[in-house]
Amino acid sequence: MKVRCCVVGGGPAGMMLGYLLGRSGIDVIVLEKHADFFRDFRGDTVHPSTLQVMDELGLIDGFLKLPHQRLQKMDGLFGGTPVRIADLSRLHTKYPFIAFMPQWDFLNFLREAGRRFASLEVMMSTEAVDLIRRGETVAGVRAKTPDGIIDIEADLTIACDGRHSTVRERAGLEVEEIGAPMDVLWFRAGRRPDETENVFARVEPGKMMITFDRGDYWQCAYVIAKGQYEAVKARGLQALLDDVVRMAPILRSGITDVKSFDEIKLLTVAINRLKRWTQPGLLCIGDAAHAMSPVGGVGVNLAVQDAVATANLLADKLQLGCPSEDELDAIRRRREFPVKMTQRMQVIVQNNIISGALQGGDRPLKVPLVVRLVTALPWLQGIPARLLALGVRPEHVHSRAAPAP
Repeated sequence: MKVRCCVVGGGPAGMMLGYLLGRSGIDVIVLEKHADFFRDFRGDTVHPSTLQVMDELGLIDGFLKLPHQRLQKMDGLFGGTPVRIADLSRLHTKYPFIAFMPQWDFLNFLREAGRRFASLEVMMSTEAVDLIRRGETVAGVRAKTPDGIIDIEADLTIACDGRHSTVRERAGLEVEEIGAPMDVLWFRAGRRPDETENVFARVEPGKMMITFDRGDYWQCAYVIAKGQYEAVKARGLQALLDDVVRMAPILRSGITDVKSFDEIKLLTVAINRLKRWTQPGLLCIGDAAHAMSPVGGVGVNLAVQDAVATANLLADKLQLGCPSEDELDAIRRRREFPVKMTQRMQVIVQNNIISGALQGGDRPLKVPLVVRLVTALPWLQGIPARLLALGVRPEHVHSRAAPAP
């Protein structure tokens, strides 16, 4: 099998890039190792930057018909004190809200929308296990399918296979670890129709939790100190659930849905990035190039931004064959600054808020000065809102659509 471009990984970066390249008439295959997109945990915050991309592609009306919830004001409790972290209604943007939508719905939508492009093929249950090389050049991937091993030759291979990227590992690309002081326990609690609450984040001495109203359930992220999962399990499930209910009493009835630790997923938090995103014939983007902390829920949107930038810079060049490594490295040069700035902001939040909260102790938590200022001065709430919603360098669709046949 021979294609112009092989995209490895059917997450937000891979599916968006496949859609954009297919739209430009590039012969592209997207490989997804699972039989479907349904996975727990997958980020499900679709920010205004991504909504704008969907609008530019003419997909927004159908997209927003999918079930979702909208968030504009991000309120929290810090040591019992109410705070407001951001207010997206202050943004001068077409879609001033975060849409909460299961990621599998987002990915399925892109797959269905892309069916009209004859040049795009999405292969499910197909896992890249190795790279094909011709000398120093990556010339495609070897993949495992339900029918056996196949070779997919490609002028360009693009790794979008996440923070545990097989392609990145086979290429031997060096990862720079930045570190994170926490991990996250991810679980659902039932929600009654009459239950409503605007509190998004709760921070107490030694504890931190985020809750998302998902309509018929609460999606919960309970933050623990790095490497403490076994200690949490040793205390027992009931001790954990008691802590959760003390922090968020609204979960009291729904928490009975959590019957065992099997229903609680451990998200091991990492912040890292590649020093080099390319080899001849190979490019890494999304989490394969830079793993983000869940702080701000920006991972999906940075991945989409990478995909848009990649299509903008490479679609025309791919019409003629594989771009040079310098042309591939233009993606890193374009995207590295927003990645570094976003990771730097995440590290500041981790070091100045999360680490202190997780240390615990008897002293009451004091609301950090910057949070007090943002809460007290509503006009300031648009600044964190813009950073969360649009990012440091939002991308817009400039890649050309191929003429309709």
